[in-house]
Amino acid sequence: MKIAIGSDHAGFPLKREIIAFLREKGHKVKDMGVYNAHRSDYPDYAQKVAQVVLSGECERGILSCGSGVGMCISANKIHGIRAVVCSEPYSAVMSRRHNDANVLCLGSRVVGVELAQMIVDQWLSAEYEGGRHQKRVDKIKRLEDQY
Repeated sequence: MKIAIGSDHAGFPLKREIIAFLREKGHKVKDMGVYNAHRSDYPDYAQKVAQVVLSGECERGILSCGSGVGMCISANKIHGIRAVVCSEPYSAVMSRRHNDANVLCLGSRVVGVELAQMIVDQWLSAEYEGGRHQKRVDKIKRLEDQY
């Protein structure tokens, strides 16, 4: 799987760890920045990751900031992105199965490296179930179109 990943300065250390983990698992990674721990603005990197996911260049995206919340809010402003912030694996799996989430947001000040790896692994392994959930995802898409 090809995954786009991005972070702000607070999420940078966790992003590096996740990149190494993804490559170890055999995934291709497109690093959208930041490339150092200098102060940066998370909406810029949420947009970059969202763009490559929406273009189809990458199948999914992962974002990291201090809490994961700012990245999630920013990414969800972009039409076609269904981002989720998770601090445990169950929500990550369910976001894929029921909501077809295409971007995972992590808080580097909330989850440690091992837990983040577990969340990422479970999220990437989970598949969208469709079926009865498609009606709800379609409603989300209509909300995007309407507002």
